[in-house]
Formats: sequence, structure tokens, C-alpha cells
Amino acid sequence: MAQAKKKSTVSKAQDETKKPGAWLKYGKKELQELEALCSGYEDFLSECKTERESVTEAVRQTEKAGYRDLAKIVSQKKKLKPGDKVYAVNMHKALVLFNLGSDPLEQGLTILGAHIDSCRLDVKQNPLYEDSGMAFLDTHYYGGIKKYQWVTLPLALHGVIAKKDGTTVTVRLGEDPGDPVFCVTDLLIHLSQEQLKKSAATVIEGENLDILVGNQPLKGKDKDAVKAGVLKLLYDKYGVSEDDFLSAELCLVPAGRARDLGFDRSMILAYGHDDRVCAYTSLQAMLKTGKMQRTACCLLVDKEEIGSVGATGMRSRFFENTLCELLNCLGQYSELGTRRCLENSVMLSSDVSSAYDPLYAQAFDKKNVAYLGRGMVFNKFTGARGKSGSNDANAEYVAKLRAILDKKGVSYQFAELGKVDLGGGGTIAYIMSLYGMEVIDSGVAVLSMHAPWEAVSKADVYETCKGYLAFLGL
Repeated sequence: MAQAKKKSTVSKAQDETKKPGAWLKYGKKELQELEALCSGYEDFLSECKTERESVTEAVRQTEKAGYRDLAKIVSQKKKLKPGDKVYAVNMHKALVLFNLGSDPLEQGLTILGAHIDSCRLDVKQNPLYEDSGMAFLDTHYYGGIKKYQWVTLPLALHGVIAKKDGTTVTVRLGEDPGDPVFCVTDLLIHLSQEQLKKSAATVIEGENLDILVGNQPLKGKDKDAVKAGVLKLLYDKYGVSEDDFLSAELCLVPAGRARDLGFDRSMILAYGHDDRVCAYTSLQAMLKTGKMQRTACCLLVDKEEIGSVGATGMRSRFFENTLCELLNCLGQYSELGTRRCLENSVMLSSDVSSAYDPLYAQAFDKKNVAYLGRGMVFNKFTGARGKSGSNDANAEYVAKLRAILDKKGVSYQFAELGKVDLGGGGTIAYIMSLYGMEVIDSGVAVLSMHAPWEAVSKADVYETCKGYLAFLGL
């Protein structure tokens, strides 16, 4: 009997892969809306590969939609009223938007919160060196990566260089067709016998993720002539010297645009789906909101991939301080009122989940995993193994969300990241839940998460945006 029961469970799990997804419910109108949303998303991914670039583009779209800078309103000592739309920026790397509703803020906000940082290779502060007639930039990888995935790829250089005179130079090199690109080299297969004996975790060492940037020596230089040639090019193009690397924020990211994936163009292959796919859909949903009863909020933050630390991460007081300024401009500020506002809020922690990959089936529980094309994903809990570091949403909150999404015809699924003992992941959900608000993780399923190139389904992008908009209108 025990064996028969086990066999039945396996059969049921296998049937999960055969359930119809979101695609079959679409008519011509929905397919046109889906393609329009995903076309804009591909443009966003292609142009916004850092948190600074993401904030710049989000502010452009935000202001076009009629939002005003809260900092200017505060400095001018102006008041706000229901119906006003405002935004605030934190150090060029985080952004929050508010569409003020008619209810007092003390009754809480409806919040979409995502992060806009992604795994990459950061340039060190003393990076440029020459060895054997080649110039390199030394890097320090950012976030959780498989280091071997980053070798022999065309990489683009993005970021800013701040100079002592107070000016800041924007760097973006490797994206345009006429630009040079950069790369990390690898050992040729003919000499790799010893290298291939290493584990995948060590086959490429972190200190070997250096970027090849030059080979032509500068005439008239006897020592480090290739390095001197690179420095001359940097000075001629950007007006910077080697010392300016000390106050630079530069990173290497995969070069090239986001592209449709598959014969049917049903998916998107790109760098940075984690978590710009949820950031973009959250932003678009927020910009579609009209007159609100309950105040809607969209929060896009930095540093999630390294623990949400720092002044621009979710652990900072940026959101709380901005909320205090907002309450003050509405004539509603008090310490108790602020605490009540936070506690009475509800939030979707808009972050990606792992998608089932049949090539690595052993890593997943088929009954509790997200599938491409099935719609937005909810993770009641995240964390590692015994739910360590998890938020674990309340059942009543989950039931309320199910009712909202079913009413709006949104396709959704519930999932875990993978098998219980294999590891896990975290989001900003647990940080916001510390205020006492209801929070759950929700977003888009991603294949090859944290790889230089990740994949998502266009249907999931579309359904997630619909779901976020339904949530904001609850």
C-alpha cells in the first residue's frame, strides 16, 4: 500500500508539468498588450544595466506620468493633498513613488517593493595593471555568481567616475555597435588537464576575474607602455587620471541588448532579469494607477544581492525617512501615526523565483515549483533549509490576495525556490515585515538565475504586471 501511494504521488507531480499555462487564454488584444509591455521591458533592460541607470530611466518615466520630486516640495515648504503623485531618490540608486489616496496615511499603504541591483563584476579602486604586454582591470565580483560563467564573454563597462573638482563622468562603453568590448580570459582546453580537475566552485578563482583592456603600447614609454596607452585613452575620452579610479563606481556587465528567445519569440534572454523584471513591472503598474482610495507606493532599492545593506539598501532608513516627510507635507505627521502607517501597510516583495528546468529536475520539487508561462509566482516563504531568514506570509493575507487576483483573472502559481535541503534565497520581504505589515514574495519565474544571461517567459511578465496593478487597487 505504501508503495502504491508513493507511485500515485509521483504521477500527480509529473502532471504538474502538463497543466495549461497562461498563453492559451489570450486573444488578439491581450497578445498585443503583452508584446507592447515586453518590448518596453527589453528596451529598459538594454539601457539600464546598473541601479543608477535604472533610477535615471524610472525618474524620466515617472515625471512624464506627472509625478513631482518630493525633495523640491519639502524645500519649498509646500503642502500635499490626496491625488498628488510624488517621488524621492536616494543617492541616485534607489527610488520610491507615492500616489496619494483619499484615506489617511495612518491606515496604511499598498506597496510594491523590488530591487534594481544585479550580479556583476565591480572594478576595484586600484585596478589598472600591465602584465606580459597586456593591460587588465582588477575586479571584485558582486553578488552570488558562478564565476566560471563570466569568462570569455563580451563585457561592457558601465558606471561613473567622480573627480576631485566635483564633476562626475558617466561611462558606458561596449553597448553600441562601434564600441570595443572587454573580457575575462580562460585557459585553452589543450592545457586544461589540471584545471578541469578542480570543482566548479574553484575552476575560476575570484582573483582571476580580471578584465583584458589593452595590448597596444604607447610610443616613447619604456615601462608599462600598454597601461600608459590605456590611461591616455581614458584621459582623452573622459578627462580622468589613474587616481580618479579611487572615486569611481565602475562595473562590467554582459554587453548587448535583451533579445527574444525561441522560434516562437515567447521568452526573453537578457542580463539582469533578477530583479529588473519585477522592478519594471512594478513601475509600469504604479504608473497606470489613477485616483486611489488607499495610497499606492512603488519602492525600488539597491544592494539586495549583498544583503540589502548600506545607505541605498532596504535596511537603510530611506523609506522610513521619506514616509515621515510625506506625512509632514500632508499635515499628518506624528511618531505614532508613522508607526501605524507602517504597521497597517501591505506589501508584495516583488522578486523573482526559480523556474523549473527539466534538465536539472533533481533540484526541484515538481509539486512546489514555478513553471514558465504559468503566470506570476508567489513564494509564501523563502529562506534556506529550515526557512532560515524567511518572512513566511500569513494564511489570511494569502487568501485575500488569491481572491483579488481571481477576480481580475490573473494567472498565478505558488512555489518554493527548490528542494528543501539544497539551499535557498532571500529578498527584502523580511525587512519590511519587521514593521508588522503583511508581506509576501511575488514575481516572475527565471531560468538560469544569477547567470550573465537569464531567461523569462513573456506571459509571466504580462501576468505579473496585471497582478501588481490588481494588488495596488485592492
